Amino acid sequence: MDLKQIFKTDHPIIGVVHLHPLPTSPRWGGSLDAVISRAEQEATALASGGVDGIIIENFFDAPFTRERVDPAVVSAMSITVQRVMNLVSLPVGINVLRNDAWSALAIATCVQAQFIRVNVLTGVMATDQGLIEGDAHRLLRYRRELGSDVKILADVLVKHARPLGSPNLTTAVQETIERGLADGVILSGWATGSPPNIEDLELASAAAQDTPVFIGSGATWENIPSLIKAADGVIVSSSLKRHGKIEQPIDPIRVSQFVESTRRSLSIKGRSPDDHSSSVPQYSEPFHE
Repeated sequence: MDLKQIFKTDHPIIGVVHLHPLPTSPRWGGSLDAVISRAEQEATALASGGVDGIIIENFFDAPFTRERVDPAVVSAMSITVQRVMNLVSLPVGINVLRNDAWSALAIATCVQAQFIRVNVLTGVMATDQGLIEGDAHRLLRYRRELGSDVKILADVLVKHARPLGSPNLTTAVQETIERGLADGVILSGWATGSPPNIEDLELASAAAQDTPVFIGSGATWENIPSLIKAADGVIVSSSLKRHGKIEQPIDPIRVSQFVESTRRSLSIKGRSPDDHSSSVPQYSEPFHE
């Protein structure tokens, strides 16, 4: 996966747009226009703050199904993602929770998004939705049938889950790439807002070799200088929101602070920030998760 070709940088910062509840969700509010408007605001805030890409997910549809989402969710996400892509010029990815990679790939292919996130591509994970089995076999064949070049970023030992058995992290990364054919891998902490530890990131990066490794949760402007040393990119959400609260809207000042901290760290360690530059306002409140 050529990160620079997609994101115009070798070390992309991907901000997350958490969609408000969609049709058939228990908390669905009845207005898709409201969902789209909020998504457009979030995407604009991320873009103005300087991120390199955006991933859109149906985060507030919890509790999630462990299998296919309702067709109304696919339709709503397709419309919403298209509206966001008409508004911002950044690369866009899609995550259909909990693990509907087929719908994500279908949406991404139709709207010409660049990548998807798959929580469980290989192996079996025990989750609050029950046992989720990876099915790289069908997903990769479906991508070929669609004639799609959408990239697959796959979580390894995904958050909010426990593997059956005790797989070695190095082996899990290697199998996700070599047997699951993931284009990139994602390493998270144990839950939303929890970062992976440096040692695990280093192990994952060594096992992945030339395949990109992304930080998948828990990154803040304070810890990103150490985390980014062992990763190629970062997917970030909670710490970019007002007061660091997951239910709050994206704060463009927090985004700018995070972007500046990341790029400064890359410059200090001799990894090119790829000619990005920004003027970042000062922010007095600590950015705690």
